[in-house]
Amino acid sequence: MNSTWDKKEAKSLLFDLVSTPSFSGKEQHCSKLIIDFFENHNREAWLDDSGNVCSPANDAVLLTSHMDTVPGETPVKIENNVLWGRGSVDAKGPLSAMIVSAVSTGVSFVGVVSEEHDSLGARHLISTRKSIPDFLINGEPSGWDGITLGYRGLLNGTYVATSRTGHTSRPEKNALQEAIDWWSSVEEGFKSQDWSPISKPTNKESVFDQVTPKPIKITGGNNPDGLSIEVTFDVQFRVPPHLSVDEVREMADNELTIGTVHWKDKVNPVMMSARTPPARAFRTSIRHFGGKPRQLRKTGTSDMNIFSDSWDIPMVTYGPGDSSLDHAPDERISISEFYLSIDVLEQSCNRLSKL
Repeated sequence: MNSTWDKKEAKSLLFDLVSTPSFSGKEQHCSKLIIDFFENHNREAWLDDSGNVCSPANDAVLLTSHMDTVPGETPVKIENNVLWGRGSVDAKGPLSAMIVSAVSTGVSFVGVVSEEHDSLGARHLISTRKSIPDFLINGEPSGWDGITLGYRGLLNGTYVATSRTGHTSRPEKNALQEAIDWWSSVEEGFKSQDWSPISKPTNKESVFDQVTPKPIKITGGNNPDGLSIEVTFDVQFRVPPHLSVDEVREMADNELTIGTVHWKDKVNPVMMSARTPPARAFRTSIRHFGGKPRQLRKTGTSDMNIFSDSWDIPMVTYGPGDSSLDHAPDERISISEFYLSIDVLEQSCNRLSKL
C-alpha cells in the first residue's frame, strides 16, 4: 500500500490549524480551514447546526476528532522538526492526521466542536446522523505507536446545604461543616471500597481502576439577611469501567445526612476489546512501520465515551502526540511522529474498508 498524501501539504495543514486559535465555542476559523482543505481535494464538506465539519464518504470508517482547544495562547513555532503551540497535541495533531487520511483513503470524517467543554459536537452528531459507521476512530493523542481502548467516565455534581446562623462558640454544625463532613465521608468510602473483581489499586498505573473524587469549588457563608448560612460545593468523580456512573452517584448520595446534590454531566466509562477489527488493524499497521504497539487506558474522558454510549460498534482512539503535554504551556509535537501517524491511519483505514 503506497502513501498517496503529500508531506509538505500535511505539515502546512498542521501548522495552519495550530496557528488558528479555536477555543471551545470559537472554532469557526479552524472549521473554514478544514472545509477549504477538503474542497481543494474535491471532497464535499459543510458545517452542521452545531458547527461540526462533516465530510461523509465511505462509511466503513468514520474518522473524528475535535477542533477546539482549552484557553491559553502559546507561541507557534517549528524548531528541530518539532511544532510548538496550543492544540498541537490536543488535538490538532490527531485532527490534521485524520483530515489527510480521510482524503487519501476516501473514508468519512467529522471534526467536532466543544469536546473540551461539553461534547456538544459529538452529542449533536449522534442525534442527527442518519447512518452509523461500521467502525469509528476517535482522534486524541496516543503516540503514533499506541491505541487507546478505554477511558474512565465522568460525573459532576453540586452539593448545596443551608443552616441557621448561630454564635460560632456553639457546638452545632453549620452548613459549611456539613459539606466538609459529607466530602470526607465520600472520599473515605471510595478509598475503602472493595475493588473486586479487580484487585485494589496499589500503584500509579492502577488509577484507571479507581474512582477519583475531586473537589472543584466551594463557596459559602452568612447570607445577606443574617439569618442563615449557605454552602455550594462543586465536585467531580472519574469512574472506572467496572463501575457505572449511577453506582458512583448512589454511593455518594448514601453518605448524605444534610443537604442535596444536584447531579449533571453524566458520561459513562468505556473499555473496548483488544480483539476488534480496528484494534487488530492498528496493531498490524504500527508493526508494519516499525513500531511495537501499545494498548492504552486513559484516566480521563473523551468523545469516545459519548460515541460508545450510543453506537454499538467497534472503535479505538488514535493520534500522534504525547498526552502528558495536553493543555501544557510547552505543548509540542514531533513532525516525524505526525507523518508516521498518517501512514498508520491510512493503512488501517484501507484495511478496515475491505472488511
